[in-house]
Amino acid sequence: FRPFVKMLFAKRCSASWLRHSKMSQRFQNNGRPTAPLGSRILSDPDKVFEHNMWDHMQWSQEEEERAREKAIQNSLVRVQPELQEKYEREASKYWNEFYKTHKNNFFKDRKWLFLEFPELLPGGKCDQVDCAKTNTTKDFSHLRFPGILEDSSHSEDNSLKISTCHAFSVVNDQSDKCYGSKQEYLESFPGCKATHRILEIGCGAGNSVFPLLKATCHDPRVFIYCCDFASGAVEIIKSHSSFDPSRCFAFVHDVCDDASSYPFPDESLDVILLVFVLSSIQPDRIQGIVNRLARLLKPGGMMLFRDYGRYDASQLRSKEGCCLSENFYVRGNGTRAYFFTKGIGSDSMAG
Repeated sequence: FRPFVKMLFAKRCSASWLRHSKMSQRFQNNGRPTAPLGSRILSDPDKVFEHNMWDHMQWSQEEEERAREKAIQNSLVRVQPELQEKYEREASKYWNEFYKTHKNNFFKDRKWLFLEFPELLPGGKCDQVDCAKTNTTKDFSHLRFPGILEDSSHSEDNSLKISTCHAFSVVNDQSDKCYGSKQEYLESFPGCKATHRILEIGCGAGNSVFPLLKATCHDPRVFIYCCDFASGAVEIIKSHSSFDPSRCFAFVHDVCDDASSYPFPDESLDVILLVFVLSSIQPDRIQGIVNRLARLLKPGGMMLFRDYGRYDASQLRSKEGCCLSENFYVRGNGTRAYFFTKGIGSDSMAG
């Protein structure tokens, strides 16, 4: 059995790029119903502003060349090394400040989650009961790259050696146990009785977690773990009225910290979800992080990955002096974003 990785890249292009690559105004749909992902096919150029995004768009060679030139231009001036070290060293501080400012109001819940990643749920189906109310070999050779876009009220600002002794304490209001032996740990870790376990890395304010909890509210097979290295984000999730500690374990974790352990053993997860997470990490660290995460998957488990695509509109809007390294930028709030190509993404997942 081999872990499976499904990768989706979001290259957000304004309608201006689809037609003239001139307009700077961002289109708003004025409250009109959103068409389902996959159904927004632009067949009439005169209707380019009917939606603020279109599915399955292909840039012309000329358009891609213009985007490439723009990216080269805005990356000529690089951030000074001492500042780059500061952004790396204080990355969690900047994200904590982000969540302190915006709480859970910045991003919308990801309604597209189960359309694009039906593999998240047992059998690939949402729970349709009333409470949902919604009508190790690490061979990562099977990859899919459907062209899709992020559906949010704002742009999503945006790739471990671990001891085999599991004697550690979990600092969490759901559990204060110290697992003294490996066998005790394997039999009593949070969610140990579930048969379908999902981990979201970089859970933020819960825009994936709460749709997952809602969709699986009557499925005792499912247990959800979620972590973020911003403690403020984890606290937002725990304080949410929909948070259920019997079905979800939220914890602070830094995937870049090789010494940081997980509250469950290796080969215990069915799905790992990474949505706009790896892009915030130093590019040369991504491969090691993916390799470590892969060890958490059961044989045949899945790693589902969605992130920024090269020449995303936010990359092209970046100002000179914000480039950290090739295709890696810092935003005004101190958070960072890398812009992938399919080749780079699949190389990382192939280990």
